[in-house]
Amino acid sequence: MKGFFGVLLRVNLTDQSYHSEEIPDEVLKTYFGGKGLGTYLMLKLIPAGVDPLGEENRLIFTTGSATDTKIPASSRYGVFSKSPLTQFYGESYSGGTVAPQLSRTGFDAIVFEGASRSPVWAEISPNKVVFHPASHLWGKDTYFTQDTVLKEAGDPRAQVVVIGPAGERLVRFACIQNNYWRSAGRCGMGAVMGSKKLKAVVFYGDKKREFAHENLLNQYIKDLRNRGKDDPGVAAYRRLGTPQMVAATNRAGVFPTRYWSKGTYDDWEKISGEALLENLEVKPHACTHCFIACGRLSKVLKGRHKGLLIEGPDFETIYAFGGLCLIDSLEEIAYLNDLCDRLGMDTITTGNLVGFTMEASERGAVDFKLSYGDAQGAAELVQAIARKDGFGAILAEGIKSASVKLELEDLAIHVKGLEPAAYDPRVLKGMALAYGTSDRGACHLRATIYKPELSGMADPSAVEGKAELLIDYEDRHTLFDTLVLCRFFRDLIPWEDISTIYEATTGLKFSKEDLKGICSRIMDATRKFNLREGLTRKDDDLPPRFYTEPIGDGKVIKRDEYQVMLSQYYQLRGWDEEGIPPHGRSFGHEQKP
Repeated sequence: MKGFFGVLLRVNLTDQSYHSEEIPDEVLKTYFGGKGLGTYLMLKLIPAGVDPLGEENRLIFTTGSATDTKIPASSRYGVFSKSPLTQFYGESYSGGTVAPQLSRTGFDAIVFEGASRSPVWAEISPNKVVFHPASHLWGKDTYFTQDTVLKEAGDPRAQVVVIGPAGERLVRFACIQNNYWRSAGRCGMGAVMGSKKLKAVVFYGDKKREFAHENLLNQYIKDLRNRGKDDPGVAAYRRLGTPQMVAATNRAGVFPTRYWSKGTYDDWEKISGEALLENLEVKPHACTHCFIACGRLSKVLKGRHKGLLIEGPDFETIYAFGGLCLIDSLEEIAYLNDLCDRLGMDTITTGNLVGFTMEASERGAVDFKLSYGDAQGAAELVQAIARKDGFGAILAEGIKSASVKLELEDLAIHVKGLEPAAYDPRVLKGMALAYGTSDRGACHLRATIYKPELSGMADPSAVEGKAELLIDYEDRHTLFDTLVLCRFFRDLIPWEDISTIYEATTGLKFSKEDLKGICSRIMDATRKFNLREGLTRKDDDLPPRFYTEPIGDGKVIKRDEYQVMLSQYYQLRGWDEEGIPPHGRSFGHEQKP
């Protein structure tokens, strides 16, 4: 099938063997690449009820038919596994410069299985997999590891993904890092990699996808670039990056503050996008072929972290350490960001856990002292989490496990074990439904329905019609994840553009109805994976505090209105009242690996 290689690589780390397998065209026509192919392989290769940190779990890297084109949004890869953090469906995506070389290995997906007895790193090219000892890298941070592995690989084309000490120690929200600051951050994919004693993976090659209509693809790329030249959203991203959202969410009263106690932060202007420009040396930084350049290459100019250079901090990191923890210094937030990147931990989860600890400490609910605004104390706790030292060892198991052990389940904010992003659902009702129904836990990226709610396109307080709006956004973003495309192009790539990209790369023509059918198959598949792992309707619920603790001028989400939206969502998805898709819990391509 055009747009794909039609080949899967399976790498067994236990005996350091590997082999390739054909991916039937029928599978690719049904699920495509990225999330679709990753989900198909999860159901096929990961045994039901598997320990996420056990040898039988799989770690799956995928690309899509748009990967290694010059489409500006196409510089991303996907990673899939059963999540050690949530025990459910796990997925994560990362940008930077890795995806093109991952594609040039000539495989649509690479599956790691088993576990090495000692630390290794793997070198993958079109014709072979080479296993290298990595004991000298075990314990090293992600920056050192990337530099060292690329030197050892020796090929100028090489790109690498790595884990840090947190992944080695199986911190359940450890991430996979590339290009120093880019992260496949959520769901603990780095912990899965660490459980396999896999410190790094290098990709390079010379394989090229064969596209169905090169002329159509080139014309589309030209049109998209022209469309982006004068787009105000692009201009805002280039100037301020994602930190522009600090101002927007505070104005709307949805910026989570003081561990989800408030929706506005009195000192938000100190940690805004404008403050970042004023106080740090900032340059836009882009992924391969991207003209948006949302990344902020930021250098600290004063204080104890003077000279620190990172890409960031992004909006979600500012919310997690700034809003939730009341740390009002961008320099300190940048330092915490850098710590997480070096150690290899998701900043959203880590910041939430630090904020949770601050709130619990203030209430006298834990035998651990940490005050709001204490940046140094936060940094010490981050390092303790990565080491699994003392109180950090409790937090390293994730918010769901930690809150049970500490008997603070009513305080903890999460869905399915994953913490929400920086959009409070007590005001944004669509985000409430998005957090509750997301296959990987409380995720903002599955649908980004905060965009129409914050921009005035949809009434944030309305319940009626939210399920339909959520599904329309969620379906289009699911297709983004099959291609694999960046979310920040959502306003530049509407439904008809997705049809054009599929036609240009694969030769297949789809109407919007056809595309929604593809989405339904993928959403049913992810749901069935979760049902297989024990998910019930109760797991699609929200944290109790969102129902009982108002913010702003008394805003909460009512339990009955949320349940109405949830039932409407199930119905529109074609699922029954328990959220079970047609044909029950079975799925045709499930088999023992």
